[in-house]
Amino acid sequence: MFNERLTLKKSQKISAALIMCAFLSACASSSNRVTVQESTKISKGQELSDLLRAFNEKAITESEYLKLRKIIMQRPQ
Repeated sequence: MFNERLTLKKSQKISAALIMCAFLSACASSSNRVTVQESTKISKGQELSDLLRAFNEKAITESEYLKLRKIIMQRPQ
C-alpha cells in the first residue's frame, strides 16, 4: 500500500511536469509576429514628452534623442 501511494505521487509529479513542458513548448514555438488590431492615437506632444523623459533618465543618448525628435517633428499631425 505504501509503495502504491509512492508510485501514485511519482506519476502525478511526472504528469504535472509533462503538462508544464507542453505549455512551455507551445509558448516557445509561437510566432514572433505581432498583429495590431486597432491603432492608438498618441499626440506629438506626448511622444516628445516621453522622448525627453527617456533622454533625461539616460535611457537614450543625445544623438538618439535628436534623431527621434526630428522624426517626430516631421510627422504630420
